[in-house]
Amino acid sequence: MRIAGITIPDNKHLFVALTAIYGIGKTRAKNILAETGVSESTQAKDLSPEKEQEIRKAVESFNIEGDLRREISGNVKRLKDVKAFRGIRHMKGLPVRGQRTKTNSRTVRGNVRKTMGSGRRKLEKT
Repeated sequence: MRIAGITIPDNKHLFVALTAIYGIGKTRAKNILAETGVSESTQAKDLSPEKEQEIRKAVESFNIEGDLRREISGNVKRLKDVKAFRGIRHMKGLPVRGQRTKTNSRTVRGNVRKTMGSGRRKLEKT
């Protein structure tokens, strides 16, 4: 089963399989399945073509995949253009949402470790 150019895994429960689409999390997937009247534990390979089409129509009513990525990158670009605080943080590659940076910002900074250690150099054995 393909929705919005993404192949939905056949061997997973449908509410988990729908999360393979960018912009659909577990909550939205459960809402879509409730709206279309499909059980959450159903697998994609067990769906009838009519139900498949209903789910496809419900999913495509949301802003997903390429459109959503474009919208998010446009929002970040706008913040950078107006030189907003959040835009500057994006430019510098620092945490944007108020996290501390003395420690715990390794993922956003690329796991950089700039601490010195003990200060003593290890003697080379010759």
